[in-house]
Amino acid sequence: MSKPPSITRSRHKARNLAVQALYQWQITGQDRDDIVSKFLTDQEMNETVTEYFKELVSKVSANAASIDDALSPLLDRPIEQLDPVESAVLRIGAYELQHRPDVPYKVVINEAIEAAKLFGAEESYKYINGVLDKLKGKYRAQEIEHAKTV
Repeated sequence: MSKPPSITRSRHKARNLAVQALYQWQITGQDRDDIVSKFLTDQEMNETVTEYFKELVSKVSANAASIDDALSPLLDRPIEQLDPVESAVLRIGAYELQHRPDVPYKVVINEAIEAAKLFGAEESYKYINGVLDKLKGKYRAQEIEHAKTV
């Protein structure tokens, strides 16, 4: 069963805003609550966007170390050496794969690819795709198996 288009669009917008907020958090070291407040003031968001945006920024930033631990074996260099856009996109994707089973893994990966195309370097979406495609097996094995039988 698919989500209504309004929820899908809202989550898409929330992810894109979260990439920008997490990028700012990584670059400036500002308090994440200050960044979230500024985004809520400056950006027009409906309730769904606001809630998902706040969840992504707060949970990803609060759990960055454990998310990075999950990502590290799949990276070709330390996460600190990645472009900040790439690390923000990867962290959001990893968070969603692990903690949002209501979002199909194909959607998580596609959204990450789209965010990388929008905000990242020219070919970064390929890297994002490769890393998250490998990570999906760790958190979504049952979903992957089910998809094979359908």
